[in-house]
Amino acid sequence: MRGSAGLESDRNAALLTDLYQLTMLQAYWREGLEGRAAFSLFFRRLSPSRNYLIACGLDDVLHYLEELRFTEEALDHLRGLGCFGGPFLDWLAELRFTGDVYAMPEGTPVFPHEPLLEVEAPIGEAQLVESFLINQVHLQTVLASKGARVVAAARGRKVVDFAMRRMHGTDAALKGARAFYIAGVDATSNVLAGKLYGIPVSGTMAHSYVQAHEEELDGFREFLRLYPDTILLVDTYDTLEGVRKVVQLARELGSDFAARGIRLDSGDLATLARRAREILDAAGLDAVEIFASGLLDEHGIARLVEQGAPITGFGVGTRMGVSDDLPAIDLVYKLTEYGGVGRRKLSPDKATLPGRKQVFRIESGGAAERDVLAGRGESLPGRPLLHPVMKSGERLASASETIEEVRARAAEEIAKLPARLRALEVADPPYHVEVSEALRAEAERAATG
Repeated sequence: MRGSAGLESDRNAALLTDLYQLTMLQAYWREGLEGRAAFSLFFRRLSPSRNYLIACGLDDVLHYLEELRFTEEALDHLRGLGCFGGPFLDWLAELRFTGDVYAMPEGTPVFPHEPLLEVEAPIGEAQLVESFLINQVHLQTVLASKGARVVAAARGRKVVDFAMRRMHGTDAALKGARAFYIAGVDATSNVLAGKLYGIPVSGTMAHSYVQAHEEELDGFREFLRLYPDTILLVDTYDTLEGVRKVVQLARELGSDFAARGIRLDSGDLATLARRAREILDAAGLDAVEIFASGLLDEHGIARLVEQGAPITGFGVGTRMGVSDDLPAIDLVYKLTEYGGVGRRKLSPDKATLPGRKQVFRIESGGAAERDVLAGRGESLPGRPLLHPVMKSGERLASASETIEEVRARAAEEIAKLPARLRALEVADPPYHVEVSEALRAEAERAATG
């Protein structure tokens, strides 16, 4: 039986790339192409199901760039592929990322064609890192954006990430928990994510625990004996009968009864929540909360809230964890400058703008009105969104933030968006992003040579 191939780590992350990045790198090296290049990471369009995206994943990008190197094990593997020469591999052994990075801080709302980050480095270095950068920023931006919608739908009610089990692999489950927390989700069931990122962890119980006991009431009783302030799952058999057994147990335990709530996981959640609330209140258990889960997304949560369902918190799993309505965005990483000269791609529907960029957010009374996409050297009204985060391959101190700082920024920046963008419905009109006159002129010059 073969052993496990293991997970991505600092030792092998240099190989977590597409083969053509390495073949191009050898071609750059053979030709002596080592001029400084600028690459821009952005997405071309928004899906109708999104009014904005939340920039996320920068922390992993900076860590990767700082630690990037080819170990002897990695070089031996490349040697065995038969398409890389010995002198090139010797050069690769000494390769380190020496470039600069400008980026939007994590938690910033971002719109089409605006760079989430820009890399400036010798062209081989900048090219090599494309695959990993897209991979990490794409996943975390997709999930943070989905999480923000779920939080908005909950309107202040607690949201817990239950998504790990059906997410697409371990990296997604960990990075997703971080992205959700940045977006405003309150806690995660993922214990390792809690440890790695300092995210609060939360959980209740499974149906199997209740089923393992001869009587549902016995299961509740024993669980409360170990965890007095827990939330009891009441829908294993008959939901409302389960609620009545919680009432029975409260009478049995008297002042020792301290259950924090009950959890509904199936059925007509709005109706069941109302009837459960009536049963609990009639028994004087008005402090016992009702928590709901079961194939929820932002739309399901919004309906429950609009119906006035007496639910104080939601566990959200699969549909948030895989962002099932929008699992992918058109995120790209494109060369915009080489050797000090702006470069453009002119393919239909895929044209790019030349040069290094800046984004200015125009605000009035603390609210965002529009953005201006400009050249890096322009000085325009508004708040610049791209900031230096890495210099000569080293992360700047200003880019070392706690997850709580990033989470607070995300909440503040989302709150600045117009109400129509924060709604779940398609914004009409959409947020306006204009291109500066100077950048338009530069694009025309680059297109004509």
